[in-house]
Amino acid sequence: MGFENRELRAFSADIARAKATTGKLAQMVIRKTARDITADAKKLAPVDTGNLRASIGHSDLRGVGSSGDLSVEIGPTANYGVFVELGTSRAPAQPFMGPAADRNEGPFAQALAKIAEEGLNG
Repeated sequence: MGFENRELRAFSADIARAKATTGKLAQMVIRKTARDITADAKKLAPVDTGNLRASIGHSDLRGVGSSGDLSVEIGPTANYGVFVELGTSRAPAQPFMGPAADRNEGPFAQALAKIAEEGLNG
C-alpha cells in the first residue's frame, strides 16, 4: 500500500482545516457547559443565608482555548462549600456541584462527539 505525496499533503491540509474549526467549536461548547453547570449548581445549592449560592461561579471563560488549554474551574468560593457537598460527621451531604455536572455530562459529550464527527467528515 503506497501513498502519493500530493495525497498526504491534501490529507494534512484537511486535518489543519478541521483543527481550526473544531477547536473554536470545542471552546464554545466548553464555555456553554460551564455556564450551564454554574446555573444548575446555583439552582441545586441549599440556601440558608444565600452566601453559598452567590459564591458559585466559574473561572474566566475568555481564557478557554488560549495556549491549548480547554479547562474551566467551576465551584463555590465559600470555604464551607465542600462540607455542604460532601457532608461531615455531623451534617449529611447536600450535593449540588456533582448533580449539576451530571446533568450536563450527556449534552457535553454529545456536542463534542458531533464536533469531532463533523471535523473528520468535513
